Amino acid sequence: MQNTTYPAVKLPQIGPGVYDIRDFGAVEGGIVSNTQAIRQAVEAAHQAGGGRVLVPAGLWLTGPIELLSHVELHVERGALLQFHKDLEEYPLVVTDYEGEARIKATSPIHALRATDIAITGEGVIDGNGHLWRPVKREKLTEGQWNELVASGGVVGEGFRGGEVWYPSEGARDAHVNFRNRVTPDDPDWREKAETGKEFYRPVMVNLEWCDRILIEDITIQNSPAWNVHPTFCENLTIRNAFIRNDWFSQNGDGLDLDSCRYVLIENSRFDVGDDGICMKCGKNAPARKTIFPTEYVTITGCTVFHGHGGFVVGSEMSRGVRHIKVDNCLFLGTDTGIRFKSAPGRGGVVEDIEISNIRMVRIEGEAIIFTMGYHSFAPKQDWTMEDIPEFKDIYVHDVVCEGAETALYVLGLEELPIHDITLENVRVSAKKGYSVRLAENIRLKNVTLQYEKDPTESVYFEDTVLADGDNKAFGGEVWTGYAAKNGG
Repeated sequence: MQNTTYPAVKLPQIGPGVYDIRDFGAVEGGIVSNTQAIRQAVEAAHQAGGGRVLVPAGLWLTGPIELLSHVELHVERGALLQFHKDLEEYPLVVTDYEGEARIKATSPIHALRATDIAITGEGVIDGNGHLWRPVKREKLTEGQWNELVASGGVVGEGFRGGEVWYPSEGARDAHVNFRNRVTPDDPDWREKAETGKEFYRPVMVNLEWCDRILIEDITIQNSPAWNVHPTFCENLTIRNAFIRNDWFSQNGDGLDLDSCRYVLIENSRFDVGDDGICMKCGKNAPARKTIFPTEYVTITGCTVFHGHGGFVVGSEMSRGVRHIKVDNCLFLGTDTGIRFKSAPGRGGVVEDIEISNIRMVRIEGEAIIFTMGYHSFAPKQDWTMEDIPEFKDIYVHDVVCEGAETALYVLGLEELPIHDITLENVRVSAKKGYSVRLAENIRLKNVTLQYEKDPTESVYFEDTVLADGDNKAFGGEVWTGYAAKNGG
């Protein structure tokens, strides 16, 4: 591991004034839209040099909110700030998503090149995401599916087949007609995309090129797509927050930290429909044109309940992810526990990552996984070495997992094996053992991988470097391939 010094994360400086949205004409009750009242309160605070925009206890309906410099959006305990779905209030914009310029509807909460901003309070911010998101039948039980269909909406075929519920005919038609049909480089993109607006689901909180940000004490839930997405931001603190979505939420990630530096995430909870805490950094060659790695990130004291992964890196990591510390976290029932994922075409380097003091239970797939087999749509003959991603210099120690499908899974690439990964003081109880392929210097020190059904059948590594191709399947079974549950 590198001896990395982590710079202190700077907090925002907010002015002393308080701007109660009721003083700007806001009406409580969840019937009247308060978009204009909240916008006027934000602008007044901004023009005065900064201050707190107060959302008091009650149910407040609104459209999108743009945060301006030196403004804190404070949602009091007992307050529900709920975003309606009046499409006219969500104009289409071009924003950075997965490292590419993408068309999206305006995010419910958004900021661009703002400094000293905050979202705080013990209230709840609700994106009404169920009015935007499709739901795959395969994610629900028969009873849940029948109840959803009976609630309204329409049923159609999904992009990859299978039945999908859509919240409206417009949403279904938009998903059928507009997937990959209109791109931002089309000079008439806005006019062409307007009739399919429901396809361009926004992320809930979208912060671009911002500095000194605080998200504290707040519950942010029910997002149309990803929940919290800071990109190209510096000095971000997320503290005592609760980020949540239904477990079946399509693209319902919790936190996607994308090309950000100087970040502290502490004492927060995540219960979501996709990755819980995810480090991203752009996708493929277009993203690599901008040099802005995700770096100097500390994550501590967090809990992830449901999610595709507890702590995740990738698969978009083309600008690089480095200098990350994760400590003292709980992953309780996630699909995977510690998850590194990428694919040919991404390029970029993931390095200098330390993960420690992690407790996991009821992991449905891999407790610890490093895979270069997540997804790849680029033909192999088109790859160059710049397109080949790299995982190296990763230290995982003092980890316990009680219950997983697979204890450890590593799958690299022929062009560049995953290398220099150390696991120390780790104990995993799983149904399956481990598999290592296309990897070098995977070192296990004081590591116990235990068969869940028979604790006497376990493997102990005092200090061993696994060879390429090493594997063990518990219960007398044999590894029949290298296809992991979650990619590879």
